[in-house]
Amino acid sequence: MNKAIEAAVGNNIRILREKKNLTQEQVAARLQINGCDITSSAGAKIEVGQRHLYPDEIILLKKILCVEYDEIFDVKY
Repeated sequence: MNKAIEAAVGNNIRILREKKNLTQEQVAARLQINGCDITSSAGAKIEVGQRHLYPDEIILLKKILCVEYDEIFDVKY
């Protein structure tokens, strides 16, 4: 696992979430409604790179945030 990449992806998610004027709680609630067992504190950990993302979470985040995968995974080295 590359901590820098996880932090960059998490930061991308935070930026995309804020552009949609959504709180971490709102995103977590939408993920839960769609079957992901996640809390807002887990979402906060994802945004700072302290928790891994699961494939189902990535798919739903793309849908909830109305973005492309490239926007989530755009990482500069």
